Amino acid sequence: MRAADKVLPEATLGRLTLYLRVLDSLSAEGTETVSSEVLAEASGVNSAILRKDLSLLGTFGRRGVGYEVGVLAGFISGTLGLDRDWRVAIVGAGNLGRALAGYGGFRGNGFRLVSLLDQSPELIGRRFADLDVRDAGELETLLPADAVNMAVLAVPGSAAQALCERVVAAGVKNILNFAPVVLQVPPGVQVRKVDMARELQILAYYAGHAGQGGPPGP
Repeated sequence: MRAADKVLPEATLGRLTLYLRVLDSLSAEGTETVSSEVLAEASGVNSAILRKDLSLLGTFGRRGVGYEVGVLAGFISGTLGLDRDWRVAIVGAGNLGRALAGYGGFRGNGFRLVSLLDQSPELIGRRFADLDVRDAGELETLLPADAVNMAVLAVPGSAAQALCERVVAAGVKNILNFAPVVLQVPPGVQVRKVDMARELQILAYYAGHAGQGGPPGP
């Protein structure tokens, strides 16, 4: 079950992930229905924004009853594509890659970590998160063999573009990039960039304007 075939605003997509997280928690607690006000508050958004977001997906909720938790969670999951089998490879088994490999969010959220690759002889053959690190020099063979359809790049910026091109050539068109560079990809390839330095800089700005900064500089 999916929403109409249309592109949703990125801000809405981001909020849908929040709603789904809350709905999953409510379901685990045995809650069957939830009001828009409660769902919005638990998600940290305005209830009017929540209702507008959900209106883009279709008609939900009953006046005086609210939303059926399981139904709404299933529909949001389908809209986000989480009803597909996402087989994930992490390229880069350094500190960041190993931390990501151990991240519990892969499991139970529509993602399966199936491959962990690195080019370092010191790491190849070692085992992390129930996966053996394999040689990234063979990724053109390994990724198709593992039916990988989503890759996470946890490599230095200097290596990211070349590895990205190899990953795309291996048939993977969905990439999450942790490297501090903007990747150039052909049409049809989706790249999301996780830039922790950028987020910290924005956080510092807001903290400073809220009077929460550290001691003034010299």
